[in-house]
Formats: sequence, structure tokens, C-alpha cells
Amino acid sequence: MKRIFLCAFVSSLFTLAAFAAAKQPNILFIFSDDHAYQAISAYNDPRKLLQTPNLDRIAKEGMLFTRAMVPNSICGPSRATVLTGKYNHLNGFYNNSNSKFDPSQPTFVKDIHAAGYQTAVIGKWHLISDPVGFDYWKILPGQGVYYNPAMIDNGKPVKLEGYTTDLITDLTLDWLKSRDKSKPFLMMCYHKAPHREWEPNLKNLGWDNDRKHVEPETLFDDYANRGLAVRDQDMSIEKTFTLRDAKLVTPGQLTPEQKGKWDAYYEPRNAKFRAANLTGKDLVRWRYQRYMHDYLGCIKSVDESVGRLLDYLKAEGLDKDTIVVYSADQGFYLGEHGWFDKRWIFEESLRTPLLVRWPGVTKPGSVNHEIVSNLDFAETFLDAAGLPVPKDMQGHSLRPLLAGQTPADWRKSFYYHYYEYPTPHHVRPHEGVVTDQFKLVHFYKPDVDYWELYDRKKDPNEMRDYSKDPAYAEIVAQLTQEMSRLKTELKFPAEIPRSAYGNKAFDNEPQAPDAAPKKKGGQKKKKAE
Repeated sequence: MKRIFLCAFVSSLFTLAAFAAAKQPNILFIFSDDHAYQAISAYNDPRKLLQTPNLDRIAKEGMLFTRAMVPNSICGPSRATVLTGKYNHLNGFYNNSNSKFDPSQPTFVKDIHAAGYQTAVIGKWHLISDPVGFDYWKILPGQGVYYNPAMIDNGKPVKLEGYTTDLITDLTLDWLKSRDKSKPFLMMCYHKAPHREWEPNLKNLGWDNDRKHVEPETLFDDYANRGLAVRDQDMSIEKTFTLRDAKLVTPGQLTPEQKGKWDAYYEPRNAKFRAANLTGKDLVRWRYQRYMHDYLGCIKSVDESVGRLLDYLKAEGLDKDTIVVYSADQGFYLGEHGWFDKRWIFEESLRTPLLVRWPGVTKPGSVNHEIVSNLDFAETFLDAAGLPVPKDMQGHSLRPLLAGQTPADWRKSFYYHYYEYPTPHHVRPHEGVVTDQFKLVHFYKPDVDYWELYDRKKDPNEMRDYSKDPAYAEIVAQLTQEMSRLKTELKFPAEIPRSAYGNKAFDNEPQAPDAAPKKKGGQKKKKAE
């Protein structure tokens, strides 16, 4: 009897220990900049741009989300949303031009740190103010550079030599190895890559053996059937691609040895390009191929980094006790609609990759199609740590979805708002509501005020505005009402501050962005279009 009791007692202790470990797992959050979901092989893009075996490992061992969205498709605002679990009208970081993150406001990092987690962030921060709530931080100033970067080490400027993706990985591993092993950890590994100007690791130059990458269907989109905002932008491969983007000039921060490797790869190909004297569509095609080599070469280094981190967790026996999340600050255009960059409510920029491995919670190989967002990350991390979610956060913990259960009240629609204008890419401010099939978009500033409707089921490439089609009048009315409901729920202000749009003031006073379409079919009279 004593032996049976002892066994039961010991078993209970193990159960309690396992429960405690499950309540406060380690968290490894790997976050990149401008990583298109199309450039992760687990997403099965039809172009099959490259293989990402290590990112795919997270999906195979956890869950892949197909409809992860951002509230504002631009770097700094997305990072502020991750920290706060709030839209930019509440966290105050609207744009990359003149916003500065207020470090005194609540963040999930502060709560997790106060609960006993050891916390660190290494890599690209891009929020102007210094990180708060971290035991350790080492960040790139501003955008950072790809080679031999300057960094700020807990407030102290330092200079490193090497490739930035490799260095961020090295520093992440160094911290993990030297951490206080008596505490659970939150490590935020923040990559610069694959941000413009897409400069690959020198060891990965020529990675694709001069492969001709498949062009997107919409590479030569003429922007017909859509309004002025889509036509009058400055982010096309045809018109906006610079000599630096095309690697027709050499980065200034290379060492002589690094420059030798750079020139050995690019110069023969650049000489051939100059001799061809390409114009028109042939020039766009050449630029697209160069863009794909460079951008995807940066992704290869990110994938290698993920592999090193996963291998470390496994070697140290941490893989069963560590949640691994991979995402990016938004999506990115890889030639779709002739574009690079992000900003739009359209699919390639609205959607961000999201892969989550949560041992003991998530079934390996799961795929989720619900609307989720980086707005949900803070709540998820707090939930994982066994902490309450502040009532003023605006997302929801992903834990039920990760456990294979969808709450009955899970969101069926999503509100989006982009502000920054006119620089750097002349994308006009717009807001919209997104569902599984439709997008109702309002372009409202500074010289336009009109609505568009997109039907992703009928038109997956988003090439046509259906707002004037009488057959969609009821859909427009429903979505207009839904956007109004979401804005009320999200405590959206009646008036947007001028500073939300960036450093350059508009000639016209701000238009009210929440006016509903008046004409049947949802199309207001356009101004100056």
C-alpha cells in the first residue's frame, strides 16, 4: 500500500510539474522584415520560388496560418501592434516617417518580464525609442545595413563585421546559451532581412544558378478597372527600381575582401546587361529576375538562421518546452501587379506568414484558415505564460486555434487602415474591411474620396473593382455597416491627427474617412480622378 501511495504521489508531482511547465513555456519569437508568404515553400506558391526547409519544419511540427493579416502594412506600425496588441490609433505609431513609440505604455513584454520571464530582443527594432521591459537588448539603429552593421548594445554603440542575418543569429544563440536557466525565456530574434535593398549573404550569391524564375500573372498589370490610387503609385519594378535595387552599384560598407566577392558575381552579369541595352518589358523582366535572385537569397539566410535556432533547441532538450513563432511585419510584393514593397490592403501586402510550433498544444502539420493577425500575438504570449490579457488589448489569444478549436465568436471580418503619404511610395491613405471573400476599400486622401469592392472568389488576383456593379449593392451595404461596427468596437477616433500621415502636410484638410458610399453599388463621386 505504501508503495502504491508513493507511486501515486510521485506521479502527481510529475503531473503538477508538467502543468507548471505547460503554463510557462519558453517563447522563441522569430520576426523578419518584409517576408512575403509566397517565399516560404510550405505556402505552396505556384511559382515555387525557393525551398525553405527550416521554416517548413515549424509548419510540419506545428501550424501554418493561411489568413494572418496586419492592421497597417508597414514596418514600424506592425512592430508597435505586436508589442501592444492594439491598433495604431491607440498605440500612437501610425507611420515610419514621424512616429515614435511611447515606451511608457503597456506591452506584453513588460507583463511577461514582471511574471518572471527573462527577456531579450536582438536585431531590427525600428521604433525610434529604446526597448523597455527587456533584460537584454541589442538592436540595429534605424533600418540597419546588411553588411558590417552598427548596433546598439543596451544603449552602447558597437560595430560588428559580417553578414547581419548571421550576426543576429549568433547573438541570439549566445544569449540563449548564457541566459539564467532557472527562468523561462522570451527571446525576440528580429531579422532585418529581407528588407530592401535585398542584399544577399555573399556565400549565397548565385544560389539559383541563374534560374529564370516564373513571372507572376500580373507582372504587367495595366491597373484598368480600378481607381486613381492604384494607378498613381510609385512602387513599380518598371518605374521605381533604382540602380541600388538592381545591384548596378556596390554597397559602400563592404570590406575589400567582401567587395571582391560581390564584384566577382555581379560585374560579369552587369556587363552583359549593359551590353543588351534593354527597354520596355524586356527591362522589367530583367529587373524581376535580379530582384528574385537577391530577395530570395536573403530568405535563404533567414531560413538557415531558423534552422540553427531549431537545432539548438533540440540539442539542449528545449524543443518540448519552447513555443516557436515565425512571422514578419507584413507581406510583400514579389512582382505581383508589377510591384515591390507593401502598404496596400491587397492580399500580398495584407497577409503575413505565420508559423507556430507549440508542443503539447498544436497537432503537427495543422493548417488554419481563420482570420488571425499580429494583433493577436501579445494576447497569445500572455496566455501561454498563464497571465491575464489586459482588457484594452484588441486581439485574441490564438491558443484555441492552435489547439484545433475555433471559438464560436472568432472574428469573421477584419479592419485595415494605412496612413503614410505621400512618401516614400505615393500610396494613398485608405481603410477597409476584409472577410473571407470580400474587401471593401475606401481611398480618402488627399485628392480622392471613393470606394472599391473586391471579390477574391471571383477575382483572386484583385484586378477588378465591383463596387459599381448593381449585383453587389447589398454586399457593399453590408460591408459598409460592418466597417462602421468594427470602428466603433475598436474605438477608432472621429478625427485622425494630421501627424498620422507623416512629415509632409497635405494641401487639403483631412477628409472624414468613415463616410459611407452614397450611390447604389457603393461608388461615391470621385474627386480629381
